[in-house]
Amino acid sequence: MKHSTAIPAAAGAVVLAMTLTACGGASPEGEDTGEYVSGGTFRHAVFPEVGSIIPMSATQPQEIQVITYSYESLIYTDSEGEEYPWLAESWELGDDGKSVTFELKDGVTFHDGSELTAEVAADNINYHADPANTTVLADVLPAGLQATGSGSTLEVTAEASDPFLANIIGNIVMVGESGLEEPASLEEGSNGTGLYELTDVKADLYVFNARDDYTWGPNDITRDTVGLPDTIEVSVVTDTSTRANLLLSGELNAAAVEGPDQDRIEAAGHDYAGIINPIGQMLFNERPDRPTSDPLVREALILGFNHEDTSEVVSGGRPEELTSWITDAPFTCFREEPIWERPGTDQERAAELLDEAGWTEGSDGMRSKDGEPLSINFIYDATSTAHASAAELVAEDWAELGIDTELIAMDGAGWSEYLYETFDYDTGWIQIGVGSPVTQDLFYGGAFPEDGGLNFMGVDDEEYNALADQARAAADAEEACGYWEQAEKTVVENFHTLLLTGTIRPTYMSGATFEITDYLQPVSIRMTE
Repeated sequence: MKHSTAIPAAAGAVVLAMTLTACGGASPEGEDTGEYVSGGTFRHAVFPEVGSIIPMSATQPQEIQVITYSYESLIYTDSEGEEYPWLAESWELGDDGKSVTFELKDGVTFHDGSELTAEVAADNINYHADPANTTVLADVLPAGLQATGSGSTLEVTAEASDPFLANIIGNIVMVGESGLEEPASLEEGSNGTGLYELTDVKADLYVFNARDDYTWGPNDITRDTVGLPDTIEVSVVTDTSTRANLLLSGELNAAAVEGPDQDRIEAAGHDYAGIINPIGQMLFNERPDRPTSDPLVREALILGFNHEDTSEVVSGGRPEELTSWITDAPFTCFREEPIWERPGTDQERAAELLDEAGWTEGSDGMRSKDGEPLSINFIYDATSTAHASAAELVAEDWAELGIDTELIAMDGAGWSEYLYETFDYDTGWIQIGVGSPVTQDLFYGGAFPEDGGLNFMGVDDEEYNALADQARAAADAEEACGYWEQAEKTVVENFHTLLLTGTIRPTYMSGATFEITDYLQPVSIRMTE
């Protein structure tokens, strides 16, 4: 099975991040490239429960997957990071980097029959730029963003130069005017430009039907492209073994499965489109009242446990090397070889660092400073047995250094509370999944949550901030990526994070092939039986 690496969750939300690869998936090509069978129903199981499916404000991966079946953007970015015209025929960044011009394709319509004009596209962009609106892009879009449209020409301007402006705007999904005016109406039916229209919403089931007038897909995909299904059904199936059983019986065409059930699915010969989850990433609370505010302590914690054994456990025996802090489409400034040197295990050096930081061993072997014991609150995903087992390994190794570790399992509400409200943690299996260093900067260089920002770790690194400023002022994307790569190196080598390992979270195929970029893309589905 051949793997092609490209690099998962809504910007502005910290979730278990997903990084993307493709394995055995279909490219978004218009011609018949295999033994495909047109028509039928493509069935996809997602989890956990789906909440809101309003495109402008939905935040959870399973919700965004449902949205992806009906809504499209100006630019299509495939699993290799290559860009193709989608709703836009072409685009050009202004010489000053403060503007981008899109020429839209002719004849694109929304599900309600209204036309996608440049004016409507501008309304979509301005909706996200308006602070009065609830939008997942509030922290991502450049300051002072304004869009205007005339005919097929869309003009977008920003206050500051940004070599990635076309990329940022090009990935905003387009919603029909009626949906922008009444977002709640999009909970029961779609109003996008997608090949598939959401026509029925039942308990845990979303039904989409193909539209006959679709002609504007990437690489000339149309409704008549061989292998496309007539109907898509997305169901919520929370139990892993149940998803595996439904795949093996042919009752599902696509489902993510991890753990022991992978062995029997792979033994049956099923391919997958995979997601690399940087499950072994650690982040640190650097507020002044936490021991992890001291870089010596952070370095000691990183050096003080067995990386090889922990990588095996946290990945469920399937470790995947992490080479970049970019873990999501559109893979801006992604590197296939790391710019940084990952620190290794060295408990002797870890002990020296703790001594240097003033955390000395007592007669009981435990460390303290000014009468306070060295106690670390380590948080992890409550739903991940791999997280729990790996956290226990880390705690055992740290105990040999005289560190007391409290392991705290997080549910969905717990993550928000600990990371953005109480800040009552020190480190843990915490991941950030984004597709651009500009978004990464919101976490490592942006405002703290107390001030409405996303920098929940409280990072304030002068070296990093200087590099980020240079990246933002760069003349072009190549120069900007150079500075962002040095900023990434600083984040790792100044011990603000440990990118220990990832693991592939596969979405298995049965009776169909498809491509996953950031989510399973409907225009890439090809039925095989």
